[in-house]
Amino acid sequence: MTISFTDREADVMQILWDHGPSVVSEVRTHLQDQLAYTTVLTVLRTLETKGYVAHEEEGRGHRYHALIEQQEARKSALQHLTSKLFKGSSELLFAHLVSDRKLGADEIARMRQLLADSTKDKK
Repeated sequence: MTISFTDREADVMQILWDHGPSVVSEVRTHLQDQLAYTTVLTVLRTLETKGYVAHEEEGRGHRYHALIEQQEARKSALQHLTSKLFKGSSELLFAHLVSDRKLGADEIARMRQLLADSTKDKK
């Protein structure tokens, strides 16, 4: 399943993942931008239409919750990015990530360990 968010939708999803099921006013308080109640409601309804969010009735309002896991969304976004910008090559993506930044020794050690673990899993 390909998962695609606008920037605003990604912000709202992050709040649901971080804070759990929330009503519109709770989502609004956690957003960086000061958005109107109706704007946040529209984003949540759009996410619900896309199948990423659902709601439970709570009094006169609705409590929204994520239907997809954050890891699933990350995986889909990375696959899309790799396909579109790196010709489907994980190696090109990885090379860009490590050459474009000043990595600390700890980060490099963790990356090496991830690569070593990945190699062991394939055997």
